[in-house]
Amino acid sequence: MTRIKCCGMTRIEDALLAARLGADAIGLVFTARSKRRTTPARAREIVAALPPFVATVALFMDDEADRVRQVIDEVEPTLLQFHGSETDGWCMQFGRPFLKAIAMGEGAAALERLREYPRAAALLLDGHGFGEAGGSGKAFDWSLTPHDLVQPLMLAGGLHAGNVDAAIRAARPWAVDVAGGVESAPGIKDPAKLAAFIAAVRAADRVGEP
Repeated sequence: MTRIKCCGMTRIEDALLAARLGADAIGLVFTARSKRRTTPARAREIVAALPPFVATVALFMDDEADRVRQVIDEVEPTLLQFHGSETDGWCMQFGRPFLKAIAMGEGAAALERLREYPRAAALLLDGHGFGEAGGSGKAFDWSLTPHDLVQPLMLAGGLHAGNVDAAIRAARPWAVDVAGGVESAPGIKDPAKLAAFIAAVRAADRVGEP
């Protein structure tokens, strides 16, 4: 079964809806470079409202280590996610499992970077270019997804209800990550789009069943 992460949450009601619809994780963005940025105080409220067994992921991009530690202390996320030029060792310093986003906008040239994070809990393949912020809404060539890595792979970048089936068939990821594809505005989730996206993922899973 393909896992689902809904990222860029800024409102309690959106996070609760995602959980009710079957999302496995919600993402909370703390980097100043994102238009979906939230505050530790708001994130703490969202985390407190979630039901059990829904993971929370705190997202950063080349932020100061002290900022990451502040969010860990105040929000207590399940996992960390790094979108910038952070090294494997730098990401490890916080003692928390982490996801590392890889900018796949350069195509095949990005594949070498996938092997630079052996201690990441999972690798997130996003459609933006190297050095650009995530959440760009850009897709990449899903056929480039490697299948010889130990870590689970997550697919992101330009996903929505209309294309997630094709993405899952092409890449066979462990999980998919959506933000802009289920929004009415940055950080504001559209209930109908969110429901359609999760239904499309589940439909794709059923097609792949024996």
